[in-house]
Amino acid sequence: MQSRTGDVESGPPAPAGDASCPGMLESPQLRWAFVRKVYAILLSQLLLTAGVAAAVALVKPVSRFIAETWPGSMVVLVLVVLVFILMRALSSHHKRYPVNFVLLGLYTVTLAFMVGLACAFMEEKIILESAILTSVAIVALTCYTFWAVKRGRDFSFLAPFLFASLLVLLVFTLIQIFFPLGKLSTMIHGCLGAIVFAAYIVYDTGNLIKRLSYDEYIWAAVALYLDVLNLFLSFINIFGSADC
Repeated sequence: MQSRTGDVESGPPAPAGDASCPGMLESPQLRWAFVRKVYAILLSQLLLTAGVAAAVALVKPVSRFIAETWPGSMVVLVLVVLVFILMRALSSHHKRYPVNFVLLGLYTVTLAFMVGLACAFMEEKIILESAILTSVAIVALTCYTFWAVKRGRDFSFLAPFLFASLLVLLVFTLIQIFFPLGKLSTMIHGCLGAIVFAAYIVYDTGNLIKRLSYDEYIWAAVALYLDVLNLFLSFINIFGSADC
């Protein structure tokens, strides 16, 4: 997941450990600088996503164009393919400054456009409720994870369960696409997604605090960004189904 230039945080780990976070082998000053950098990138991604998604969902000409061309449009397919291409490029160049930031920006805008498409057909109250609940969940789970890791807890055991759960969600999504089972099934899918991605926030935050290296700041931000986005979309599914 090549060294980068122009980053004062990319030096080798210091030998001193952090007694407040067992398992953190390097200097706590460098580790917390890394954590702050990741969250600054994540915040920038979320603000950009909110701006682009709001433009797509709320600007009437854009919404009208989407509504009129949706049935026979290739927009969604093109966006999905573009997301996978950009993700592949990011996985190869996420340590290569400044290419990693360019790819990250393109990746964020593409996903933001997809979120805007999802929100364009939802009532504003559903979007607001989903955004509020997502924000509360993120703050609560992040605070809990920092508290737990500081006391020596390790969430790496979640990896196989989360991987299996993600596979189940993907299969469930394919079933919903080809064999729609109604709003109850959509709500169940949303509830499962909310649980899985809430757990992913805990898992990825734990990795951020203890395991990821300094030059993996882009990959750490991408992981948390996807967790937040998927949690938000899961709430959209839940409230959208309940409102039908």
